[in-house]
Amino acid sequence: MSHRIYLDYCATTPVHPNVRNRMLEALDANFGNPSSLHWAGKDAQRLVDQARADVAGGIGCRQDEIIFTSGATEADNLALFGILKLFPSKEAHLITSAIEHHAVLHAAHRLEQEGYAVTYLPVDKHGLVNSEDVQKAIRPQTKLISIMSINNEVGSIQPVSEIGKIAREHNILFHTDAVQAVGLFDVDVDELNADLLSLSAHKIYGPKGVGALYVRSGIELFPMLFGGSHERARRAGTENVPGIVGLGAAMKLIREHRAGEHARLTGLRKYLVDGLQAPGLDVTVNGLEDTTSPHVISVSFPGTDAEMLQIRLSNEGVAVSLGSACNSKSIEPSHVLTAMGLSREQIEATLRISLGMFTTEAEMDVFMNVLVRVLPRVAV
Repeated sequence: MSHRIYLDYCATTPVHPNVRNRMLEALDANFGNPSSLHWAGKDAQRLVDQARADVAGGIGCRQDEIIFTSGATEADNLALFGILKLFPSKEAHLITSAIEHHAVLHAAHRLEQEGYAVTYLPVDKHGLVNSEDVQKAIRPQTKLISIMSINNEVGSIQPVSEIGKIAREHNILFHTDAVQAVGLFDVDVDELNADLLSLSAHKIYGPKGVGALYVRSGIELFPMLFGGSHERARRAGTENVPGIVGLGAAMKLIREHRAGEHARLTGLRKYLVDGLQAPGLDVTVNGLEDTTSPHVISVSFPGTDAEMLQIRLSNEGVAVSLGSACNSKSIEPSHVLTAMGLSREQIEATLRISLGMFTTEAEMDVFMNVLVRVLPRVAV
């Protein structure tokens, strides 16, 4: 293996050196508990406050509207359970989509088991939710609509601003999982008409194990954790100061590079797609270019075994994914590709390639050369 090429940025991103340095400073010099009233606690609290300001600035909200969590999974769960649990199960209805991250879907399934009504909206063959379907699904009991901003498997960009507007017109709260959006898009909670929004540090060159939930001021939230008044009594537990510092630093970093990276990855994605669609390769790119994030390419290679292809690519030093890393070890076919109407055979021939800040055109050339060499070995 003479090279290593990482093309799985949707699963996680490397920690950026600037972020790592900020975290090391927090680990070495600011070890105090932010709840302590002495100098060590106050030093740590100042770091938490600065990170909260950086995160809030990254999505256009107030600092006191940010709740730090252990990641986007907890943020998604807190959004769904935190709102629905305010109501008796027979009096509350949730609308979501069939292609949400499992952090939302599994939470929704649990709510169903507890007696809450849930509607799972379909998507079209390009992985897009129709806002008219949202309108039709609304009931008098609907308390929350949760639709992700960008799908983590195929990159489909959902019409969240329009959906949020529909929710607001009906006095229904709107939540969006923006994990895959904040790194490349100008995410503003007011423009999205979002009342709650989830994000994660490790998808934007920060550390694993920390994320945040935005909750619009004035919205009541039923807590999931008890044991202290941390995070305005909404999320008990001593703050993960180094992780929070890392999230703040990552948000500041991506704000500085977001526009340039969006343009660069748009060109890089086109370069890769053009190369994959060259004569001699039988490929299908899933999703429309205009409604797909520039950092994601979902591609099917008919007549191949994608799992074996992934293994052979990895043996050659190239890291790609079969879909969501959270579900890649499951034997079940992708729920996202299934919802888009792909057959089991098509799904089992599909890879997800995701790009990031450190991806280069030279790496694309190496990847395509390796791909052409190993494809004949994985035919079924």
